Parts: sequence; structure tokens; C-alpha cells
Amino acid sequence: MLMLANTLAFVDRQALALLVQPIKQDLQVSDTAMSLLYGLSFTLFYVLVGIPVARIADRSNRRNIVGAAVFVWSIATALCGLARNFPTLFAARIAVGAGEGGLGPASYSLLSDYFRKERLPAAMGLYQMGIYSGGALALVLGGVIATHIPPTSSVVLPMVGSIKGWQIVFLMLGIPGVLLSGLLLAIPEPARKGTSGEAVSVPLRTLFAHLGKHWQAYIGIGIGFALMILVGNATGAWIPAFLERKFGMTTAEIGASYGPIVFVCGVSGTLVGGFFASFLRQRGFRFGNLQAALIGFVALIPITIAFPLVASSALALALIGAMNFFAGFNFGGGLAALQEITPNRMRALVSAGYMLLINLIGAAGGPLAIALITDYWFADPAMLPQAIAMVCAIASPLSVAFLLLGLKGYAKGLG
Repeated sequence: MLMLANTLAFVDRQALALLVQPIKQDLQVSDTAMSLLYGLSFTLFYVLVGIPVARIADRSNRRNIVGAAVFVWSIATALCGLARNFPTLFAARIAVGAGEGGLGPASYSLLSDYFRKERLPAAMGLYQMGIYSGGALALVLGGVIATHIPPTSSVVLPMVGSIKGWQIVFLMLGIPGVLLSGLLLAIPEPARKGTSGEAVSVPLRTLFAHLGKHWQAYIGIGIGFALMILVGNATGAWIPAFLERKFGMTTAEIGASYGPIVFVCGVSGTLVGGFFASFLRQRGFRFGNLQAALIGFVALIPITIAFPLVASSALALALIGAMNFFAGFNFGGGLAALQEITPNRMRALVSAGYMLLINLIGAAGGPLAIALITDYWFADPAMLPQAIAMVCAIASPLSVAFLLLGLKGYAKGLG
């Protein structure tokens, strides 16, 4: 159920990426404006809401928080379909971020109490499978809808009036989340593990003392994954536009080819990586969670730099598939490591801090970095492939360096 909620969260994000070109054309905005719509608008309220909601999640019912979060962002997603100008669409995206701000911290905390530490990486991998199943679903459904209702065409709906084809996609994507939000109330709230004698609400000074003691682990894991996610968000936001600009593919063609690749490669990567990290832990590798993630981080360096520069669309898509596999490979072990070194009553708040970091650096920074290079360094939308390669060539190696710092701190934290 939590994986399905995560799936819907990423359906919305990837739907916007698929529709970059028609939205840009309809609203008459630049690549930089679209990057702000994809990243900054989403991150603003995600950041502001995530911390206080996580504070509540550390001392109250986390299941109810997840259900409410899904309901709020699903309504906001539908409102994106009613937006008729850039400011209105930007505001609707802020509301989407506000809703999604409650999902991650509460879900991570729930999973940590449902599964023992040896099996937690596999559970986290299954949960993070939603990133790729959601992204793929958005691409496939968006492509199918675009086949029958071109994104730039006009459609007249009762009580709504005339809207564009791209707006239909957002209206339709809001419906499943409203239904799922009610079903999520069937999830039982698990008992919190390891809270005997622990205060219901941990003072902030205690939290900061813990973070300071294990600063290498938290900074290394946090920034390392933020940079890896910067690469993922930067490429994910611009791959549909890249395929259209470099290879002349249509929205329908992108959805039909890129969507299944994201699903098969991303989902298999999260499952294989999560179970591999669990396998290492069960075989006595105490630091297996991050050692598994390190494999994926290193593999991403050549792949992310190469895929925008190849001359064949088939080869580019194959490398994009490999990139999705190794990006997904990292999540289960990395998230399990973060939960393992964090006391129970701090987990949601620490997870919110992690989400804050990866959203500020990854979600907001990645798409914007590529757009700024395209608009202001090259001043040519056709140079998008080179902009993607430049960002990846900097961020991918840096992510490995920070993860190595996190591995050192993680080892100390486990004693």
C-alpha cells in the first residue's frame, strides 16, 4: 500500500516531465521557467510542510498522516489540469508538494517498525519501487492519452470549458489518489520498536546532539544521495525533451518507448539492490547497506555522462535503462542505513531532514542546473544533450565521494 502511494507521487512528477514541450509551447515560457515548475514549485511547500509533519509523525499515528497526504496532493494534481496560466500552474504544483511532504518521513518510520533490520533494505527497495513504477505509469498513460488527445489540442469539458490535451492528463491522474487515500486507512499502525523508556517527544537538543555525534554518516549519506538524486531528477525532467529535440520523437513515441524502460529497469534495480543489501547483512556484512549502494553510485558515473552524447536513439534508451537500474539499486540499502543509526522517536524527523536535503539539492537544483546551462551558457535549446552531460559529469563523481564519507561515519555509528 505504501509502495502504491509512492507510485502515485511519482506519477505526477514524471507526467510534468513528459509534457514539458506542449506546456512550454502553450504557456510561452523558457526552459528555466519549466525547471522551476518541475523542481522549485514542488520543493517550496514540500520543504515547509515536511519538517512539522515529521515532528507529528514521531509521536502520533503515521498511517493517518500518509492517507491525508495522498488525498491532498491528488486534489492538487487535478487542479494542475485546471490551470490556464503559468502562475496558476505554479501554485497548484506548490500544493502538490505540500501534500507529498507528509508521505516519505511517515512511510520510512512505519517500515522501520514493520521489518527487522536485516530485512529492512528489501522493504525499502520495494517501497522505492514506486519511483519507477510511477514514472513509467505516467509516461505510458501520458503517451496513450497523447495518442488520442494531442497535448496541444483543445477539448471542451462540461462545467470546465475548453482546455488543452495536456491538462486532461493531470485531471485524470488526480482520481486514483483520492481512492487510495481511503484504502490507506486499512493499514494497521505498528508498535514502535526500541522506545522503552524513550520520551514520546524527543527534545530538539537531543536530536541535534545525536546528529552532531554522527555527522559524517548523516552528511555523507544525505549529500551523497542528494547528488545522486540531483542526477536522477535532472535527467528525468529533461529526458523526454532530450528525446524530442535530438531524435525527433513525439510525445506518444516517448511514452511508448521510454515508459516501459523506466518500469522494467527501475523496478528491477530497486528490488535487486534492496534484496542484495539484505543478503549482505544476513551474510554478516555489517556495512552491507551502504556497500551495496556504493556499487550503484560508481556504475552511474560513466552511464550518466555517456547517454546524452551517443548518436543513436536506441543506444541512448539502452543507457537510460542502465541508469534507471543502478539509480534504483541504491535506495533500499541507503535508506535502511539511515534508519538503522537513528533512534525510533527521531526517525520521521531525520527522514524529513533527509527529504529536505534531497529536494533542495536534487529536486530543485537538478532540473534548474540543466536549464540554466541550456538557456544561458549555450543559449540554444538544441544543446540540451551537452548540458545534461555537463551536470552529470560534475554531480555523479561528487556523489561517490560523499557516500564514502557516509560509509566511514556509518561504520563508526554501528560501533
